[in-house]
Amino acid sequence: MNKIISQFLQERIDAGDFPSAVYLVAEKGEIVFQDALGYAVVEPERIPAKLDTIYDLASLTKVLVTGLLYAKFLQDDDFYSLDTILGKRFRNQLSKEKGRITIRELVAHTSGFRDWYPFYSVLFDSRHKTEAAVATIFDLPTVYEKGSKVVYSDLNFILLGSDLGGLDGLAKRAEDSIISPLGLSRTGFNPINHGFDKDGIAASEKGNEYEKQTCIELGYFSSGVNASAEERTNEPPKGGTPNAFRDHQIWGEVHDGNAYFMGGVSGHAGLFSTAEEVFKIALQFLPNYTTLLKPETCELFTTNFTKGLNEDRSFAFQLASTKDSTAGEIMSPQSFGHLGFTGTSLWIDPVNERIFILLTNRTHAHPLPFVNINFVRRRFHDLAITELDKKS
Repeated sequence: MNKIISQFLQERIDAGDFPSAVYLVAEKGEIVFQDALGYAVVEPERIPAKLDTIYDLASLTKVLVTGLLYAKFLQDDDFYSLDTILGKRFRNQLSKEKGRITIRELVAHTSGFRDWYPFYSVLFDSRHKTEAAVATIFDLPTVYEKGSKVVYSDLNFILLGSDLGGLDGLAKRAEDSIISPLGLSRTGFNPINHGFDKDGIAASEKGNEYEKQTCIELGYFSSGVNASAEERTNEPPKGGTPNAFRDHQIWGEVHDGNAYFMGGVSGHAGLFSTAEEVFKIALQFLPNYTTLLKPETCELFTTNFTKGLNEDRSFAFQLASTKDSTAGEIMSPQSFGHLGFTGTSLWIDPVNERIFILLTNRTHAHPLPFVNINFVRRRFHDLAITELDKKS
C-alpha cells in the first residue's frame, strides 16, 4: 500500500463518493502499490473490499476484451485491416452508407453512430438478442457525418464484439485467447453462473433506476416524454416498456442494461475481474511485456487516429493528450486509458511503463445522481506518479 494514496481514497469513501476502492500501481511490469479500502457490499450486508474482490468493469470490457481481441485479429489476418469497411464484415446486412464505415472509425468512435440506445426496451421479447441488437444498429440512422468528430458510443463496440463471434463466441474467444493463456482465475463474464463466490464480488446499483430515468428523460417511454426534439437523437422506439428494468440488488450480474439483456456478454460491457488480473491483461498493451500481441501491434494504442477532432483517440483507448482527460496533470501525453461507468478506470503510460488501476463501485448504495469521480481519478493518478517518482 501507499499511505498517501490510501488516505486520499479513504477520504473519498468517507465523503460518500463510493463505498469501496481497490487500487494498483505498477512500474516496469511489477506491482509497486496496492490496497483495498471500504466495503465492497453495503446492502443487503456489509462485506469489506479485499485485494482480490471482483468488480464489474463495465466499459473496460471495450479495451480488455474487445479491443485486445480485435487488435490480435487484425495482427494475425492479412486480409483485413483498420481500413476494412463494414460491408466486408457484415455482408448483406447494412445499407451502402453504413457499409462504408471502417474498422478504424468503430475503434476510434468516429463512425457516426449515436452514443447509446436502450435495446432492451425495444427487443425485450426477441429470442436472439445480440443478433437483434446488431440488426437494430444497422437500421438506426447515423446522427453525424462519419469521421467528422468523436462521439463515444457503445454501439461501435457491440458491433465489434459481434464481429468477433457473437454472444457465445465472444466469451469463448476471451477465454481461449486471453483468460486461459494469462492464467486468470477471477476474470470472466457472468461470474455467478460460472461458480464465483458472490461474497467476493462488489455490488452495484439496486435495480436500473439510472437507466430508467435516462430513458424517461430522452422520451423512450410514452409515460415520460420529457425531452425536446432538439435533445433527442432519435424518435422513441415503438413498443418500449419500462418493465425491461430490474428492481433487485444487482450483485454478481452485469450492471449495464444492454449487456444484461444480451445475456451478460457484449463487446461494450460485461467483464468482471480483480485489480491484479486487470493488471495482467493491461501488460498486453505494452510492447516489452505483451505475450499475446506482437510488439509492433502495441503501436495501435498510442497512435492518434483522431488528430484535429474534439478528442484524441487511439485503438479503443482515449489518449492523455485529450483536454480534461482523467489521466491527470503529470502523466505523459502518450498515455492511454479507459473508464467504466460503475466506477472503474485503467490508464497506461507506455513511456515510463506504468499502469494505474482504480476499481470502485460508485453505483452501489448511493441515491441518484451518482457522483462524478473524474476528479478522484485525476488526483489518484497525480498522487501515484508523485509517489513513484519519489522511489526512482
